Amino acid sequence: MAKLTDIQIKSWIKKGERFEGRADGGGLVLCYRKEMASPMWRFRYRFAGKQRQMFIGSYQVLPLADARRKAKELAAQVIMGHDVAAEKQVRKVTAVARIEAEKNKLTVAMLADQYYERRVLKRSLKKPEQVLGHLNRLKAALGKMFVEDVTGKHIGDMYDQDLARGYPVSTNKLRQHTRYVFNFAVNQNIISINPAQLLDITYAGGKQESRKRNLSREELTKLFAEMAATKGFGRSNYLTVKLLLMLCVRKSELIKALKSEFDLDGAVWTLTKQRTKTEEAIDIPLPQQAIDALNELFTLSAGSDYLLPSRSPQHNKLPHIGENTLNMALGKITTVHDFTVHDLRRTAKSRLQELGVDEFISERCLNHKILGVSGAYGRHGFFDERRKALQLWANYIEFCEAGKDWNVTPIRKAN
Repeated sequence: MAKLTDIQIKSWIKKGERFEGRADGGGLVLCYRKEMASPMWRFRYRFAGKQRQMFIGSYQVLPLADARRKAKELAAQVIMGHDVAAEKQVRKVTAVARIEAEKNKLTVAMLADQYYERRVLKRSLKKPEQVLGHLNRLKAALGKMFVEDVTGKHIGDMYDQDLARGYPVSTNKLRQHTRYVFNFAVNQNIISINPAQLLDITYAGGKQESRKRNLSREELTKLFAEMAATKGFGRSNYLTVKLLLMLCVRKSELIKALKSEFDLDGAVWTLTKQRTKTEEAIDIPLPQQAIDALNELFTLSAGSDYLLPSRSPQHNKLPHIGENTLNMALGKITTVHDFTVHDLRRTAKSRLQELGVDEFISERCLNHKILGVSGAYGRHGFFDERRKALQLWANYIEFCEAGKDWNVTPIRKAN
């Protein structure tokens, strides 16, 4: 027969009356010790000849009627041979162990960060910020998942979503670095099989054919006109595109350039081997138009050591503009279609040939490695010939910028 009532219990709580245990019957006992914020229910029973007990909840959460139902359920389990207190303890220990295990699990975001720190940065890759961009896309898609839970389907779905952006070459780069990240996980014994290993290039951007796109004189004229007229394109971006064209350099070589590399009085840019793709130093002659553009960029960059300082200091913590800054700016151009920043170098090569510049000299202007003669010229090799070629090319660009026709005799014919 029940011995407790809600009126009694509420009265004890109101008076602050404390007690070790008051039985309700059926093994249900109410406990209200000094250290307890609210009375607590206990269930007492005998199992294998021994007295056992367990807490089943507070009166605040488990009212009297609910506590009685819970006690009956537990009593029935005891009759069926269950040591309910011991089983509860096992569940608790298991839950704690599972929580601890979850804490020690690596997420994909954590794995990508470790890969970047231990592999990309320690190996001093020339373009770590490009790798970071691909890793950030991986983290955005799968970063919250535990590494061991990632399957090939998760990765395939990520590739599909990335392809929807319309940049298959970039998706191929994402695939490449995703494989590297999960190979790193295998090497660290975090997982035994790389879930990205079996997803070949057909799952990402597909095989990419070499681009042949270059801009005609008419397109160059349109490009300069729209860059100047487009709201938000920016003077720094305009001058950077102009310099990339005139100097035939790679984007990464220019955006990371220090002002100290330029001798404007001597009209030369000294590019060290650490900053070139060919790992060979080169002195680049500066046409007058390039010097004018550089002087303006020196002013715009104020007190920075970099020619093109970061416009958002918190972005990837880079001291210079990011790899995507120019890409985003050129994305606003609508009159010239289907071209990328790298197409500017191909444009320079094509137009230099049209201007009659020798094939070897044009290759040197682009700082391409030439098999068989790579050790024959050094950083100053064919400097005068390159100066003449780049000045002619800068004059051509100036005509395009002004919207004028070009009628200068090519170099080869002039000789």
